[in-house]
Amino acid sequence: MVVEILSPSTTQRDVVVKFQLYLRAGVREYWIVDPDNNTVQVYTLRDGLYVAQAFADKDIVSVGVLPGCDITLCDVFEEI
Repeated sequence: MVVEILSPSTTQRDVVVKFQLYLRAGVREYWIVDPDNNTVQVYTLRDGLYVAQAFADKDIVSVGVLPGCDITLCDVFEEI
């Protein structure tokens, strides 16, 4: 699992370049956290491609690669 937290200076690299690197490397779960918009994009590897899901600050997200691990996003964004 990889979690990227976006910042204005690295957004392009995190969303495009690293996305492709992680896909080729077979990273099973890739999260892109956008603290400016309080959103998280979760990409889960299925059959060699990422399947995307979008979440907002009021959501609870289950970590696919860590069964039983749920993250309450409002707690995350409160700390950022």
